[in-house]
Amino acid sequence: MRQEDIARELGLSKSTVSRALSGKGRIGRETVTRIRNFVREQELNIEENRRTDTATRTLGVVFPNDIYVNGNPYFLECLLGICETTALLDYTTMITVSMAQNISSIRKMVEQKKVDGILLTSSLENDQALQYLLKAGCPVGLTGLCEYDEVIQVDIDNEGAAENLISMLIGKGFRKFALVMDDLSIHVNGSRYNGFCSAILKNGLRREDQAVYIGKVRKDLCDSVIQDMMDKNIECVICGDDILCSSLMSRLQAKGYSIPGDIAVASLYNSSALDSFMPQVTVINCSARIVGNVIGKQMIQFLQGREYQKKTMLDYEILMRKSTEKK
Repeated sequence: MRQEDIARELGLSKSTVSRALSGKGRIGRETVTRIRNFVREQELNIEENRRTDTATRTLGVVFPNDIYVNGNPYFLECLLGICETTALLDYTTMITVSMAQNISSIRKMVEQKKVDGILLTSSLENDQALQYLLKAGCPVGLTGLCEYDEVIQVDIDNEGAAENLISMLIGKGFRKFALVMDDLSIHVNGSRYNGFCSAILKNGLRREDQAVYIGKVRKDLCDSVIQDMMDKNIECVICGDDILCSSLMSRLQAKGYSIPGDIAVASLYNSSALDSFMPQVTVINCSARIVGNVIGKQMIQFLQGREYQKKTMLDYEILMRKSTEKK
């Protein structure tokens, strides 16, 4: 805004405006404050108009590339929650998948200005997507936790939930556990692993009496893992998530093992993938749909310059069911 325009709007001379903005010359403090406040308001209005003019009212949603392989219910429920919120607030969603070493689809969204902000539904150690988005200055939200304060984050306390569940099972009399966990470079898996280890330590159990299996448990490996657990007289197997639990339950029952008679089973995450199993599985229960609702809402409120929550921790519940009944 030109100085003559400011002078005209405020009914002052151009020289008065010039001296107030440059800090040179003798002008009353009230006049200086009045002029500078007016300029600041005009700059904010210009920025708001610019943001409104260039806004797409679209959020990008990024899924890991193996979503189609695993058919993970978490991501579908989370997407439903995001879509519910965006529809309610007159936004749309644009969906893509991304690999750890290939974020070209994310770059395209940002560089072609197709979205106002991006929501990541999974985070890895040294996450290239997250680092790129922060460097590009693109508003980013995460269904999970990370070390970057600029990122809007929504999650549950996965480490605390895992620790509480294992501690409750120890309280029921279990002493020998197996933990079956996928890739620890995925933050949520690392948190759950830490919770398991913490519970073992705090409850005075020997770490060497527990069995830990890390990595993709395909069908051929699943049978080997089960045999190893039986050879070690494992009393209760803790599955890192619902997909692993579903695979393990299926193989245990196919091989004729009784649950919980021969071995108890619990999962550190619940979903519809476990609904068909009998006995019902002991789980940590939280709503991926609500996670999607909340991350979508917080991102949109941020984009609109409204009050928002930078980090939100949602409630969870531990459902103790027949799969861990102690005989």
